[in-house]
Amino acid sequence: MTARIFQSEFSYTFNVTPGPKFIRLHFYPASYLDFNISNAFLTVSASNFTLLHNFSASLNADYFNKAYFMKEFVVHVSGGVLELTFSPSYNASDAYAFVNGIEVVSMPLDLYIHGDDAPLPFVGHDTNPVYIYKDSAMECLHRLNVGGEKITPKYDTGMFRTWDTDEVYILGGNVYVQPSNMSMPVLYADNAPPYSVPADVYRTSRSMVPFEDGLVNLNYNMTWFFPVDSGFLYLVRLHFCEIDYNITKVNQVAFTVFLNNQTAEEEFDPIAWSGGPGVAMHQDYVLLVPQVNEGKQDLWLDLHPNKNNKPMYYTAFLNGAEIFKLSNVSLAGLNPSQSSESRSDVKPPHKNLQKLKFILIGCGLGAVVLPILLCLVLSSLKGIRPTKVMSWCGLAIYTPNQIEHSKKSSFCRHFSMREMKVATNDFDETLLIDIGGFGSVYKGSFDRGATYVAIKRANPMSEQGVSEFETEILLLSQHRHNNLVSLLGYCNEDGEMILVYEFMSNGTLYDRLHLRQGDQPPLSWIQRLEICIGIAKGLHYLHTGTKHKIIHRDIKTTNILLDHNWVPKISDFGLSKEGYPSLATTTVKGSIGYLDPECCQSHKLTEKTDLYSLGVVLLEVLCARPAVSQGEDGEHVNLAEWAMLCFENDRVEQIVDSNLEGKIVKECFELYFGVTMKCLAERGVERPSVGEVLENLVQAMHFQKNEGTIVNANVHRNDNAGLYVHSDLTPGVEFSEIIIPVGR
Repeated sequence: MTARIFQSEFSYTFNVTPGPKFIRLHFYPASYLDFNISNAFLTVSASNFTLLHNFSASLNADYFNKAYFMKEFVVHVSGGVLELTFSPSYNASDAYAFVNGIEVVSMPLDLYIHGDDAPLPFVGHDTNPVYIYKDSAMECLHRLNVGGEKITPKYDTGMFRTWDTDEVYILGGNVYVQPSNMSMPVLYADNAPPYSVPADVYRTSRSMVPFEDGLVNLNYNMTWFFPVDSGFLYLVRLHFCEIDYNITKVNQVAFTVFLNNQTAEEEFDPIAWSGGPGVAMHQDYVLLVPQVNEGKQDLWLDLHPNKNNKPMYYTAFLNGAEIFKLSNVSLAGLNPSQSSESRSDVKPPHKNLQKLKFILIGCGLGAVVLPILLCLVLSSLKGIRPTKVMSWCGLAIYTPNQIEHSKKSSFCRHFSMREMKVATNDFDETLLIDIGGFGSVYKGSFDRGATYVAIKRANPMSEQGVSEFETEILLLSQHRHNNLVSLLGYCNEDGEMILVYEFMSNGTLYDRLHLRQGDQPPLSWIQRLEICIGIAKGLHYLHTGTKHKIIHRDIKTTNILLDHNWVPKISDFGLSKEGYPSLATTTVKGSIGYLDPECCQSHKLTEKTDLYSLGVVLLEVLCARPAVSQGEDGEHVNLAEWAMLCFENDRVEQIVDSNLEGKIVKECFELYFGVTMKCLAERGVERPSVGEVLENLVQAMHFQKNEGTIVNANVHRNDNAGLYVHSDLTPGVEFSEIIIPVGR
């Protein structure tokens, strides 16, 4: 929240050891003091390299829909001094440059530098290998933990890198997250020393759907799109580790790697290349992204099962990916123009495929079956590989009032009514899985059952209508997070309002707590903690991770969906407010039992309204009692009021679900219950932020898994705040080993 302003050239000088360094520049574009952010265009250089030129943090934040971001570079320092120079890009009285934070971090010499002894394949130029020397500079554009959760800097291998999730970049529905074992030991191949990547990257992966008939996967690619700058060479590093215990031999799995429709690896056998299951390795490729008129375009990564040697399984997988821009002079790319659309509008590089797509669409083929038809057509064309070129991406949003959204959606498409009827067998009642305030929810399927979806059809008699429908589309079409439900598309034909979501096989959190079917076991305490942590992560993203803060306004257990891995996803954004001014007057909306009493009285909406609802959810998870239930006298009992009464009368033991008796560690319970009660404070100012709740839930999980002990840190209870705060650190320990709970 602070920045250094430069109205003329200014240099920082760092005394460092010679060798390669990470340089990370942090930007939060805002109009500081009297400086207008639209006048901030900066140039940054380091060790004779131009890192940024005429760079607008504001335009880039708008383009990627982020409130704040970081630019990471790799520069080799020859001497003992690193000089980092900032300057405004043009001469004018109102021009300026700024930066919010700077990191300089050393790295091992051989982490990304290859040199004479390690030529890299140059994709599309088989006879011309590429060497990366220390006189090259790099910019890391993407670093992903594929199929896993975000790994924050303190859990990296000492270089404080961030490993993002890949959900924003993955295309299509024929992929799933490989079941993982986070305690699995990871071995490292010769080219992948342990410090190169955190072990948790290799313990998670994303792979193709395991169809009973594996030949189905031959019609598909597993595809990611990465926005990059045009006209540069790129180092693409792919990380692999076979974590499926059924895959132990050579030629059980083999797949082809494509980069921008060019073959990077004809036949990649992870067992043969790494040396065995559970062995981590990475493979590097260099690719030229040609110059085009647009400043940015998409770099495609495709994995396709290889059938040449008839492997046992036709599938492909990926654990992690890093993409670096390369240059020995300047890494500066163009700014997105102020009229730029979102990254999905960048045209794919293969023009013939793009033309073919539009011809087929013009012929009236259904958009859902089009991927399969295109695969069959393209596979019959000589010299063109099977590819899935139709996606959810790049189609404009039209609301029922025919208002075009200000930006084209990156994630959402328009379905026809015919497609909706085919997917639900004409809304067959046997496929009905839920009835909510908006309408009925059906389990639908595309591609003959290859892809399942949840289809929500509005009830004309519902109190929720056009406004909620528009809000849901406009919000979810712009945002993706592992703990937010994914909106795949919508239909607004024939007077209908229909939303299409990813299918969540384990239903709602409410159902799992209160309506268990048959012999379904109750959720364990560890499962419940993991679910609560996921909910807090999703809410934390809404409050702090988007350009304009989003207040959900209807957090409740029926709006928390659980996928096949029990990952919770927040749903139902019809009542949400984006960029809502603090303390503005609003109509009170939400669900009884979860409503913030302060908001009900004052009609003032803040993010602390969501915190009260989250407190009720945390309480409901602990008690396994509904937010509102019927008492013995027939009166309705409010869960929050009842729990507060038990707490005040020293009857806390009555609150805990009988299925959890004797299974919760004392320190874990105290921390969990304490932060829950803080969320339920009558005044919003007394409630913690969602970040504080998240940190305390993570700490509670640590207590539970370690039976009340904590490694390398001491904590004490802050009774006034009801939260744990950090006290002393054991001297001499590594930072990555320390668990630091958030304080007040």
